[in-house]
Amino acid sequence: MIMKSLITPVQNIKILLILIAFIALGFNANAQYKENTEIGFMGGVSYYLGDLNTTHFNSSSVAAGVIVRKNIDRRFSYKAELLYLNISADDKNNPTDTIAIDRGLHFKSPVYELSGQLEFNFLPFETGNALYTWTPFVYTGISLFHFNPKAENKDGIWVNLQELGTEGQGSTTFPDRTKYPLMQVAIPLGGGLKIAVNPSFSIIFEYGVRKTFTDYLDDVSTTYPEGVNSNVADISNATYEMSDPTGTHTAGEQRGNPDKKDWYSFAGITLSFKLNNNTKGCDY
Repeated sequence: MIMKSLITPVQNIKILLILIAFIALGFNANAQYKENTEIGFMGGVSYYLGDLNTTHFNSSSVAAGVIVRKNIDRRFSYKAELLYLNISADDKNNPTDTIAIDRGLHFKSPVYELSGQLEFNFLPFETGNALYTWTPFVYTGISLFHFNPKAENKDGIWVNLQELGTEGQGSTTFPDRTKYPLMQVAIPLGGGLKIAVNPSFSIIFEYGVRKTFTDYLDDVSTTYPEGVNSNVADISNATYEMSDPTGTHTAGEQRGNPDKKDWYSFAGITLSFKLNNNTKGCDY
């Protein structure tokens, strides 16, 4: 009976010792890690999804960026990112979509984005450590971006669509429609793969999407304004032309779908270089 009564306390002590050992090992691993900073240069392609395009990677164009990453441990990193993207679409590229052919719209826009992100590595990763040379990762954060959709008029001149109010924004005919801001907020979502090449250099493959809160990346959302023959004083002929280049629609006809917000996306490769940091840490 005495022996049996001692078994449980001995087992509890063993479990406690094992837990202490694991905690100590974890502390030792963190103590050996030094926070460090990387600077990276990204190149790739970008595209958008919205009323004028519903296919991933359709009308892709160039994307480039500069990234500063602060690795706080082997799992988490803070990242600041400056991106330059190009997005575009043309209804003429949808030969089987009768609505797109009848609408006849097109646009292009640069996108300048500044974002702050938090990255999570699924595996421990550390550039310069032979034990942790690769990992898949995901990230999210918040972005501030600027865009400015343009389209080519009948004279071959690319004009700013937001200024025209192609759906009656800013006119007395549609007092409830205001011109959309060209500076907006988005939620960055993405992930990829990090591979450490040598003690100071890694390659990062990344795909990212941006959830925006606007339906006007392409300047298309609601309905057509008054028809071209209505002679509304504060809706110009230039607005009519760019709103309805085919000249086949009447006021109130559906031009886009306001229930679905636009997205923009990119895929790229980053060359990331670890800086020499005088950071705090313990070496063993």
